[in-house]
Amino acid sequence: MEHLINKRVKEIEISGIRKFFNLVADVKDMVQLTIGQPDFPTPDHVKEAGKKAIDNNFTTYTHNAGFLQLRQAAANFYQQKYSVDYSAEHETIITAGASEAIDITFRTILEEGCEVILPAPVYVGYEPIIKLCGAIPVYADIRKNQFRMTAELIESLITEKTRCIVLPYPSNPTGVSLNETELKEIAQLVIDKDIFILADEIYSELVYEQKHVSIAQFIKDKTIVINGLSKSHSMTGWRIGMLFAPEYLAKHILKVHQYNVTCATSISQMAALEALTNGIDDAEPMKKEYALRRDYVYNRLTSMNLDVIKPEGAFYFFVKIPRENISSFDFCMELVEKFKLAVVPGSAFSELGEGYFRLSYAYSMDTLKEGLDRLENYLNR
Repeated sequence: MEHLINKRVKEIEISGIRKFFNLVADVKDMVQLTIGQPDFPTPDHVKEAGKKAIDNNFTTYTHNAGFLQLRQAAANFYQQKYSVDYSAEHETIITAGASEAIDITFRTILEEGCEVILPAPVYVGYEPIIKLCGAIPVYADIRKNQFRMTAELIESLITEKTRCIVLPYPSNPTGVSLNETELKEIAQLVIDKDIFILADEIYSELVYEQKHVSIAQFIKDKTIVINGLSKSHSMTGWRIGMLFAPEYLAKHILKVHQYNVTCATSISQMAALEALTNGIDDAEPMKKEYALRRDYVYNRLTSMNLDVIKPEGAFYFFVKIPRENISSFDFCMELVEKFKLAVVPGSAFSELGEGYFRLSYAYSMDTLKEGLDRLENYLNR
């Protein structure tokens, strides 16, 4: 009966990140620098809010978009942090993680044959959904541009079929973000075009030297903003995302969300309310620690003469492989087999990631030191 399965589903693959993680997960004494999962616990006061939700029987369906008090907190969060005003009632949707927000956005705005412009190398979660919608991913090669997505690069790829531009910043896998000038130029480019912008800002609270700027400040009527609490509050398993969009668009996205999950988990929603109110700045101590780790890893990598760009946010390095004639997968397998160090092959982030590997520094300093020692030993070999 397998021949009856949707051919588009058969053509997509499990995430290259997870595939490699699962491949080496059970190897004894393996140092893992693969997954972008904060190593901090969810803040205690947020966990307590979740426990109270259970004790108070807040365990039923909520409004499809999330209960109103939480949507108000989410809208206030974006106004306070990034100076963008959204209506809690009509322009804010609480989702089952940022991943679901991406899914329901694409399924709302994409049709057969339309095109979506993506920077590449890029996070693995966009292309499969685009293809499942019958749309076409169009990659903007950002490798020779210090991994920066620019208006000039986007303009060269726009066609009459272009429906959406994806802007993930800070970026997974590169850690590069976009500044106000760059965002204004992109907004100006599309202001008179029938093109949506999907701004994936899930790492917005983990930007180091500069302040995060949302492109919705400049072109709100065409922008879908996606965020969530997985990275900012170390709540990956709680599965709470936030989607902001103009009312004319949000009301249609909400329909897809309703038929997808009905609503986000009520218990997680109550924990999210605590995170977005009393814990609105909970990311600050984590960000300081990540900055220390970033600087340590950057100094170690550059001392090994590796070609790498210092991340501006998130918690990843995207490193050029210092060998010719070896695939990123084979390089990473050599690290696994000979030095028990796991990083992610760059090919997991599209074909334009080939020749690189991604290293996550969402790990303790002791783990980072041991992992980098093993990498240095490999290179010295």
